[in-house]
Order: sequence, then C-alpha cells, then structure tokens
Amino acid sequence: MTRWTLGLSAFYHDSAAAIVRDGVVVAAAQEERFSRRKGDASFPISAITYCLEESRLEPEQLSEVVFYDRSDLTFDRLVQTHLSIAPSGADFFRTSMERWTVDKLQLPEIIRDSLEYSGPIYCIPHHLSHAAAAFYPSPFERAAILTVDGVGEWATASYGIGDARTITQFQEQQFPDSLGLLYSAFTFFCGFKVNFGEYKLMGLAPYGTPRFLKKIRSDLVELQEDGSIRLNMRYFDFLHGQSMVNAEFSRLFDGPPREPESRITRREMDLAASIQAFTEDALLCMARYVHQRTQLPNLCLAGGVALNCVANGRLHREGPFRKIWIQPAAGDAGSALGAALAVQHGLHRLPRENLTKADTMRGAYLGPAFSQAEVEAVLAASELPFEKLADGQEASTVAGALADGQIVGFFQGRMEFGPRALGARSILGDPRSQDMQSKMNLKIKYRESFRPFAPAVLAEDLQDYFDLDTPSPYMLMVAQVRKDRQIPRDGQLPRDDDLLKAARQIRSDIPAVTHWNYSARIQTVHSETNPAFYDVLTAFKQRTGCSVLVNTSFNVRGEPIVCTPQDAVRCFLRTEMDALYVQGFWLLKAHMPPEQLAEVRKHEFPLD
Repeated sequence: MTRWTLGLSAFYHDSAAAIVRDGVVVAAAQEERFSRRKGDASFPISAITYCLEESRLEPEQLSEVVFYDRSDLTFDRLVQTHLSIAPSGADFFRTSMERWTVDKLQLPEIIRDSLEYSGPIYCIPHHLSHAAAAFYPSPFERAAILTVDGVGEWATASYGIGDARTITQFQEQQFPDSLGLLYSAFTFFCGFKVNFGEYKLMGLAPYGTPRFLKKIRSDLVELQEDGSIRLNMRYFDFLHGQSMVNAEFSRLFDGPPREPESRITRREMDLAASIQAFTEDALLCMARYVHQRTQLPNLCLAGGVALNCVANGRLHREGPFRKIWIQPAAGDAGSALGAALAVQHGLHRLPRENLTKADTMRGAYLGPAFSQAEVEAVLAASELPFEKLADGQEASTVAGALADGQIVGFFQGRMEFGPRALGARSILGDPRSQDMQSKMNLKIKYRESFRPFAPAVLAEDLQDYFDLDTPSPYMLMVAQVRKDRQIPRDGQLPRDDDLLKAARQIRSDIPAVTHWNYSARIQTVHSETNPAFYDVLTAFKQRTGCSVLVNTSFNVRGEPIVCTPQDAVRCFLRTEMDALYVQGFWLLKAHMPPEQLAEVRKHEFPLD
C-alpha cells in the first residue's frame, strides 16, 4: 500500500509543505511563493494545496501529517528562560505565550480544520527534522550529520550519524549558546533584518578586515574544542525579547547599531569580516570534532547556518571530510521535507531511493510548473506583444540576447525549493560585462550595490573558471576564480568607502560574478536535472566561448522569487529587464510602446 506523508513547517519563518511517496520526494514549496509575503510564517495552506494537487490526492488519502518541531519542548524553553530572568522580559514572555497558545498549542486542530483531515499527526524534534533533510536525500549510505541554526526547541546545533534508514544524534548544543543567533546579532547590529539579512552580512564581509575577531573571542564568545560555544550574555538582549543586543554590545563595538538603509561604513564591513571569520572557525571546529567521533568520510549539513556558502567552501577545502552534501533548502523550509522523510524512513523503515552519484532532490525543482497553454493565456490577457518561439530555437534565442548584453528573465519548468534560483525562476546576464553587476543591483534588483551575483557554469567546465573540485548544483559553495582569470585591482577600497566604486572595479575576465576578494558562489548546471538551462549555457558558450552566466533570483528586493507566469510578467514590467522568456514564449521591452509600459508600472498588474 502506498504511503503518502505530508511534512509541514510553520509559525516561525519560511513556512513550507512537502510531500513524500514511499520515500520519494514528490513536491515541496514555501508559502511565501504563493502569498507573495517574503518569509511568510503563516500556516502553509497554499503550499499544502499545491503539494496535494501535484500528487493528485485528497487530504483523507494522506497516511500522516508531520510537523517539524515539538511545541511542548519549545514551551518548556520559553518558561524556563523567563523564570531565569524574571521579572525582566515579562512583556516578551506574554507575547510569546500568546503566539504559542494560538498557533503551536492548537496545531492539531489547525491541521484538521484547514485540511478536513482526520488521520495521524506527528510532531518530531526540530533538529531531527534538519538532520533528516540533510541525510536522507543525500547520496550517502552512511554519513556524519551536522545541523546548526538559531534555535529549535532547546537545540542550537546537533551532531549525528546517518546509517541507511537510521539517524542517531549523539550530542547537541543548547540555547542560549547559539552560533546562528550570534551571527544574527551581528546582522541586526549592522543594520540588516534578522532571518533575512544574514546573506547580506556574508556578502559584505570581503570588503572588511577582521579587526574585531580578537574582541569577539576575548569578550563575546568562547569556542570549545568540540565546536560548541558559550555566549557572554552580558552583551545580548534576546532573552528579554527587546533586541538582539544591548548597550554593552554597542560599547564593545564602537557605537550604536547602524540604522537600516543608512550608509554602510568601514565599521560594518569590518564587523561582517570578523563574525564571518569566527563562524567559519567554529564550523570547522565542529566538523573536525564530528569527524573524530564518527570516523566517517562524508558529511551532511543542514540548518540555517548551512546556507553560509563561504563557510561551506572553506569546510570543503580545509575540513576533514572527503565529501560534503548540503540540503539546498537548509533552513526551516527544508525541515518540512525532513519531517516527512524522518517518519517514512525512521519510523516506518521504508527504504531510501536507490543511491547514485547524485542526490534524490531532483535538482530541487520540486515546485509548480505551468503548461504552454496556461502561459499563453496569461500573456494574451496582458495584451503585451509576445511571440512563440519555434521548437529548438528557445536556447539560441535566449543566448543570443544575453550575448548582446541584454538582461533576461528566465522562467521554465518546476520552481525551485529553497532560497536559491537555480535556472527555473532566474534573471540572467552576461558575466563578461563590466557594468552588469551594478546595473543588475541598481536597476533590476533594486538592492545594495555591494551585493555579488552568482555564476552558473556548465558542470563539465567548472575547473576552467573556478578553483573547485566538486559539483555545486545548489549554489552552496564559494570558491576562488582561477588565478589565470583574475585581474589585479587596487587592493584598498576607495577612500570614501564607496562600495559602488569598489563593485565596479574589474577583477577578472568574468567581472559580473567575481566578488571583491576574487570569490564566487558557484552553481554547476547539469543536463540531467535542468536540460533547458543547460541548453542555454551551451548555446551561450557556442556563441561567445564563455560557459558561465550571471544567475540571480527572479524577484526584486523585498519580494519572494516569482512562482507563476503572472508574477514573472509583473516583475519583468516593473524592472529594467530587457527580455522575458516564459516556457517557450518571448517578450522584448523594445517591442512594447513606452506609454503602455508607463501605464502598467503605475498600477498593480491585474492577473492574480
């Protein structure tokens, strides 16, 4: 009898749903892609609806529903934390309890009422969900497992072993000592939003020097030999709920937090460099300890900290493991999938898919797809000029526009699961262009000028461009651009610390994807998982001799990645993208009357 398991994450950030059939991942998506609210934490009813429709199921056909954490353990942490600091933090405790009783305490009723479902419901520990998401889809029969995040129930990191269908967790770090919360504290202090701006801090780090690292180690946090940390809570305020840090933290780091959207100064650059260096050191320490305990050659990673692709690259280069596999949806969204897999394999002992050289995530293309008929209906309703490309001409048309310097929105196939656009919902550009990075940041993405863009490269040509000897299909590894492609630059930032001037300095023969320190966050593109995107890269190589494209997510700052053709058209019209490819159809801004564009940009695009 077929077993269908629905996994859910919700009520913190990045709510998601995933469905697994007899150990095979069928569908997974984040709620934000449907609601259009970035990081949406609400009950993921739209994502659930999609997963059921993709599986052609009614809720009563589900074998079970699994939630990604244990509300009782979270309740225990909230109460004990409040008692340890009472009467301080009373307002935060009251707010947390109200949210907990409304959402988590009533979770079974919410699930049953929302889905009209009467079957079994399981709640499993948060870090077991992360561990299951890390190990079960990996290509390894046996592997060490490391999960690191802010906090889930009491745990902030866990060490374990995966062996066939069994996961054993042998050690964990506990709240409030958290590498994830430490990094988020610096995210907040540097003026970025917690749970959303950590990747900005990582991107800012190469512009700075780690001059605060010694102070972090001496005053703020103690790093143990097993990679565990001890925070000096004198400097933090997250127990009380008022802020991540307090006045003592500000005194330690030369003044108050940066105001969001204000000018980034040398201090923020150096703070980013310092906490990034500490995070890398801590992860390396954890990995070495886990390797020592397990004596296994392979490592699986998940948890929000596993999205730190700079640290992942260093772990690959300097760490003790032969191979590393990282869950592409490493944060809480991926825990919906992990929860379902944990019950299927760990509880019901269903076999894993046949293990091959690759993983079983299907390239992370697990979201909705749309037929040509559906796309054509949307485009016809928009009354915009478009053409249907002839079969076999799609890749050459897109590649030709890119080679001519145009910026192209690229929408095809199933949407990606996780935070990265991987060639299904992407904005593409020519990496050889000297002004592509600044143009895409300022006129397409409407975001900070210093932010780097990722290169997508044909998998077989990876080492022609980058010093990386392992596939990176999920854009979760950073490595250096090859030395022979680097162009010497002025070693210092402009005297006024103008990051736009710095970003415009040419650093390699693929400048649009080369960061200030000659690094790149790499995506290897494989014909097996995304043949359409692979064909575009191949056509671009044939035309230009270059096997690399700029690949950034199809969205603007503050919005989720697009999900539907309507979303794609709306984003295309409201930015300065030149062309849009949607599932075999082609739109050019140059063919659109200026008055039509002006009118559309004034109003919401009415195609919901």
